[in-house]
Amino acid sequence: MTAALTDGLRKRKILRGRACIGALRCRRRLSPGARPLLAALLVGVLTACGSTPGSRVAVYQNESFEASETFSRLFDAGVDATCEAARRALLSQGYLLTTVRPDAIAASKHFQPDGEVHVQIAFNVVCAPEGSQGRLATAYVSAIQDRYALKKSSNSASVGVSALGSVSIPLTPSEDSLVKVASETIPAGPFYDRFFALMQRLLAQQVDEQQ
Repeated sequence: MTAALTDGLRKRKILRGRACIGALRCRRRLSPGARPLLAALLVGVLTACGSTPGSRVAVYQNESFEASETFSRLFDAGVDATCEAARRALLSQGYLLTTVRPDAIAASKHFQPDGEVHVQIAFNVVCAPEGSQGRLATAYVSAIQDRYALKKSSNSASVGVSALGSVSIPLTPSEDSLVKVASETIPAGPFYDRFFALMQRLLAQQVDEQQ
């Protein structure tokens, strides 16, 4: 029993010595300049592992509802005249009218920035009266930009060849289709400012025509 116990203690000491020697060798292989880099790398990995999809900020949290981020403009004209100016403004820029009412206008326009990308802007205007006599009106405007990409899918047939096995040969015609890849409301800013400025000029022309 004593001999077996002594033999077991010797083996443990040998294993501990080998582990210490291995750790010393690893420390010697790392140069002093590489140690900070290794530490930064480990911190980055731990940070990436710690971030989960649930910790991301939701999109609606960025909605501040500030007075400066407005999609509206007050005009010195009634509802009918204001929406008529919006209608003429959209028509003058090549928009296709889809809805025309005395107090609301909807229109769309198509763009093709490159051969396989298609963009559509859907414009919506709502005119609301202001004041007790309705001599003023506010135009509320929003535009949605939809982006489409061309998806190509060619018909193919498999032909058996003894030396090569099965070979897929494309057949004509190919079927191409547009797939929506993005959609967003154009944020408040210069885009709407230019539209409101055009509406203001058209309202001034209407007043001059009536005089």
